[in-house]
Amino acid sequence: MGIWYYVSSASISWVANRENPLNDTRGTISINSYGNIVLMDGNGQVIWSSNATSSPVNTTAQLLDSGSLVLRDISSGSTLWESHRHPVDSFLPTMRVSHNPRTGARVGLNSWRTFHDPGRGNFTSGLHVMSVPQIYIWKNGVPLWRSGPWNGRILTGVTGMYSVYVDGFSVAQEEDGTYYFTRNFRQKFISRNFLNADGVLVEAGWDEQKNDWNVTWTAPANDCDLYNKCGPFSVCYIKDTPICSCLRGLTFIKVPDFMQWSSGLETECSSQCLANCSCLAYGYDPGIGCMFWSGSLIDVQKFAGDAGSDFYVRVSYLEMDKEKSNKVVIVVSVIASLVAASICLFLAWWMCKRKGQRRSLAFDSTGEKGRSESEIVLRSDMDSVKIEELPLYSFEMLATATNNFDLSNKLGMGGFGPVYKGKLANGNEIAVKRLSAASGQGLEEFMNEVVVISKLQHRNLVRLLGCCVEKEEKMLIYEYMQNRSLDVFLFADKTQDVLDWRKRFNIMEGIGRGLLYLHRDSRLRIIHRDLKPSNILLDEDWNPKISDFGMARIFGGNQDQANTGKVVGTYGYMAPEYAMGGRFSEKSDVFSFGVLVLEIISGRRNTSFYNDEFSLGLLGYAWKLWNEDNVADFIDKRISSPTFQAEIVRCLHIGLLCVQEFPINRPTISTVLSMLSSEIVDLQLPEHPGFTDRWSRSHVGSSSSTQTRSANNITHTVLEGDN
Repeated sequence: MGIWYYVSSASISWVANRENPLNDTRGTISINSYGNIVLMDGNGQVIWSSNATSSPVNTTAQLLDSGSLVLRDISSGSTLWESHRHPVDSFLPTMRVSHNPRTGARVGLNSWRTFHDPGRGNFTSGLHVMSVPQIYIWKNGVPLWRSGPWNGRILTGVTGMYSVYVDGFSVAQEEDGTYYFTRNFRQKFISRNFLNADGVLVEAGWDEQKNDWNVTWTAPANDCDLYNKCGPFSVCYIKDTPICSCLRGLTFIKVPDFMQWSSGLETECSSQCLANCSCLAYGYDPGIGCMFWSGSLIDVQKFAGDAGSDFYVRVSYLEMDKEKSNKVVIVVSVIASLVAASICLFLAWWMCKRKGQRRSLAFDSTGEKGRSESEIVLRSDMDSVKIEELPLYSFEMLATATNNFDLSNKLGMGGFGPVYKGKLANGNEIAVKRLSAASGQGLEEFMNEVVVISKLQHRNLVRLLGCCVEKEEKMLIYEYMQNRSLDVFLFADKTQDVLDWRKRFNIMEGIGRGLLYLHRDSRLRIIHRDLKPSNILLDEDWNPKISDFGMARIFGGNQDQANTGKVVGTYGYMAPEYAMGGRFSEKSDVFSFGVLVLEIISGRRNTSFYNDEFSLGLLGYAWKLWNEDNVADFIDKRISSPTFQAEIVRCLHIGLLCVQEFPINRPTISTVLSMLSSEIVDLQLPEHPGFTDRWSRSHVGSSSSTQTRSANNITHTVLEGDN
C-alpha cells in the first residue's frame, strides 16, 4: 500500500507495509468497524492497520494534495491519524521531521533497503538539536553528513540555500520543547526530497518538457561533504590537493560540530572567547549570534562560494609571532610600492575634493574656523550633508545615564546594535543605540541613519536627539518611548487586551502618515526597507513612530525604483520583487505596510504563523479566508466585535491590496490613507498576495474521498505489489 506522485508511478513517496508485503495479488484496503484504515490479504488477514482507534468511531479517509493520507473523525472533524506523522524515505510538503532534545524523541526519514525493496535500510536522516538545530544523515547511527546550523533562514552549511521563500523550508519549536523542520506546500511546483538507498539526500523537480525528474541538489555530493572527513582540527576543501589541511581562521566555512552559542554582537564574540580559557574557536552568524567551541574541532568544511560563516581559531602568541616573522620579507618588499600608491591616492583625493567630487565617508567634528564644534559634517558619495545644532553627547555622559550600559537597562537589539534606556542628569529619559565597535557595516548604516533621520521631522517618526562619536564608540540618542515597540503588545499573551481596535486603527493610520511623509512630503524621498512591528515604537499616548532608518535609501526626484545586489531587511516583510530580485520602490514599503496591517488585525506574527491543515503562511491564510467569505476566523479574538466588524473587514481588504504580488497592482500610500479614511469608498478586488500560490475557490480543501487523483496531479494512492 503506497502513495506516489501522479506524474510518475515510479516516484513512491510513502509505503504503509514496508516490512510486511502482501504474499498474493488479492489485497484490499478498507476502513474497519473501529474506524481504522486496514490492508488485508486475500485470506482476510490484516497485513497493516493505522491503529488510530481502539473503540468504534465513524471515520473518513482523505488524500491531501500535500501527499498525506489522513484519517478523520466525521463527527468532530479532528484528525486521528495521518501518514505524514509516519514518514518513510520522502520529505513531503507540510511533513515534519522533529527532535525533542529533552526526551530524545525523534521523527525522521529512513531509506529503503535497496532501490527496489522498501524495507528499512541502513540510513536515516532527521533533525538533531544539541544547541542549534541541524540536519544529519546517519548510517547505522553513525553521522555521515551534517547540514550546519540553522540560522533562522537557511542551513548555513548547505550551498545554494537562499531563504525560506526560495526553498520553502523552516524550523520552529513547540511548547513541549520539540523542534521540527518542515517544508511549505507550493502548488505551482512539483518537487520531491528523499533519502535514497545509498544514503544520499536528493532534491528533484519535475521537468514537464522532459517528462522526468531533474535533480537539483544532493548531499553528500563530494568527499568533503562526508562527516569529519579530515579528522579533528583540520579543514576539508574540495578544490585543494590534498583536500585536507590544518585548521586556521577562515571565511565561507561550515562551522564545526558540537557548538555552544550566545546572543551578542560580532565584536563581543572575540572577548567572550578570550575570557574563557577552554574556548578554542568562535564564529558569528547574524541569525544565531556568537558560536563557541571548546572540544575537538571536527567536520569543518570550506566552500568555494558565499555559503557558510566566518570562523576564528585561537592560537598561541608564539605561533602568531612565528607566522609574522615568515612574512617580514614579503612586507618589506612591498612597502615601497604601498608608499607610492598612498601618495598617488592622496593626490587623486585632493584633486577630486577640489572638483567637488566628495568620495569619502567620514566624520569631521574638529571645529574648523567658522563652524560650531557641535556641527557634524558627513561626506557621502553624492554630496556633503551638514547637520547643524545636533547635540554631541560624551561617552561618559551616556555611560552614566545607562549605568555603564547595564543589562537591566537593555531595551532590545536594533538593526546594528543594542538599545539601552538612559536617564540624563536633568531627568530626561533617552534611548541609546550603541553600535558595535570597528564594524564597517555598522558604521555605514550608522552614518546612513544620521543623514536620513536628521533631515526628517514628523510626529510619526522617532526623533533623533543627538549622537556620540568618540574613538571606536558610535551611538545615536533618541527620544524614549514609554510603550516600547508594537510587537511587545501585538503578539503578547492572548489574554491581554491592551491594544483595542481603536488603538490598532490609529496605529495603522499613524504608520501610513509616517510613510506618506517619507515617500512624498519630506525634503528627501525615503524608502524605509525594514518596516516591521519591532521598528514601530509607541509613545505614552500609543502614537506610533517609525524607527530604525539604517536600511533606508534616498531616492532622487524622478526616481521610481532602484536595484541592489545586497538585499537587507527582514524576511516576512520584504516584497517579492525585493526579496527575490533586489528591486525596491515605494511599493516595497507598501507591501511591508500591508503585512503590518494583517498582523495588527490577526494578532499573529507573519514570520512564525503557519496553518498546518492548508500549508499556508499568514498572507495565504488571509487570502484563503477572504475568498471563502470567512474573515471572522482571521480577526484577533481580542478585538472581534460586531461594532467594529465592518471597519475591520475593510482594513483587511486594504491590507490584501497592499500585499498583492505585483507592485503595479498595489496602491500608493496616499491612496491607502484615503481608503482608511473612507475618502475612497469603493475598493477594487485584490489579486493574490506575494509568496502564495495562485488558487481559486475550487482549489480550497483537498481531494475528495471518492477520487484517487489529487487536485494538483501530484499524489495518487492504489494497491501495488513489490517488484
